[in-house]
Amino acid sequence: MTTHPQPLKLPETLREDARAWVRKLHSGAATQWEAQAFRRWRDASPAHQAAFIEARQQWRVLQPALNSLVRSDAEAASLHRETLRAPEASRRAFLGAAGAAAVAGVAGVAVYSPLGLWPAANEWNADWRTVAGEQRAIALSDQIGVTLNTRTSVRRLTSDGQTVGLELLNGEAAIEMLASARDFSVVAGAGRSIAESARFEISRLEGRVCVTCLAGRVRIEHPAGDRLLLARQQAVYRDHSISGIATVDPKVASAWRRGELVFKQVPLSAVLDEINRYRPGRVVLMVDSLREKTVTATFRLDRLDLALLQMQRSFGLNARSLPAGVLVLS
Repeated sequence: MTTHPQPLKLPETLREDARAWVRKLHSGAATQWEAQAFRRWRDASPAHQAAFIEARQQWRVLQPALNSLVRSDAEAASLHRETLRAPEASRRAFLGAAGAAAVAGVAGVAVYSPLGLWPAANEWNADWRTVAGEQRAIALSDQIGVTLNTRTSVRRLTSDGQTVGLELLNGEAAIEMLASARDFSVVAGAGRSIAESARFEISRLEGRVCVTCLAGRVRIEHPAGDRLLLARQQAVYRDHSISGIATVDPKVASAWRRGELVFKQVPLSAVLDEINRYRPGRVVLMVDSLREKTVTATFRLDRLDLALLQMQRSFGLNARSLPAGVLVLS
């Protein structure tokens, strides 16, 4: 009787790393050094090799569907065109990418991360990272605790060997400090948030940084101006601008920590963007006329498929599933 080896159980973090490598090897910007680093990563263990093979197969299956989406979806097509207008890579990078593509054993070059399914390159050197749907608590000291939300990457900031803050590379984090804790800073994009015995949340998504103070004081330092937040206050900034201070409902802002998503008159497109952060793959809305339709609802994070079904019925949408967790609503 022939026996077959059991497939390896791969950690989701290893799968994410494999997808990141596939993305890099297809990006057209991989250097020769990165190709060598990839070989070392791939050869580290049978699990690494299996994760890479799986990610490569997913890419091959997904590409035809994504090419079709670029032809039919204006948002995806716009992103594709913007990437094509990016500056040419240097000759060295081109040669490195060619070598990397040969290592990967794939043909063709993808010009962008398909629908955000792979981690961005700047997240590879994070000290902590969560995958879709994961939340993780970290004790930085006996006085400071951090909770990472889904798809979040952070890097430790140190001084004289001591952790003095974090850099939020992507995603969302909640920070809780005891009254006796020293000031703690979080760098995100162009700004720095300095907390004084505070509880606060900070998110960095697609170039937009949102800082919410739940208790204590948080000072935002930004090239466009500083802001001092007190409890129940929030400010938003991008690279070259910062908003005024707004009052927020902490129950809505912190709903994710209770396992919920709360929406009050939020456009459907924004609701789907938020849901996309918590589930593997991506939900794509193809009906432009529905993007600004508002949604008021509370969804459980462990029942997002039910939430999508409710919205399909409410807005009369049809759903089509594609590989790698892509769901097209039309």
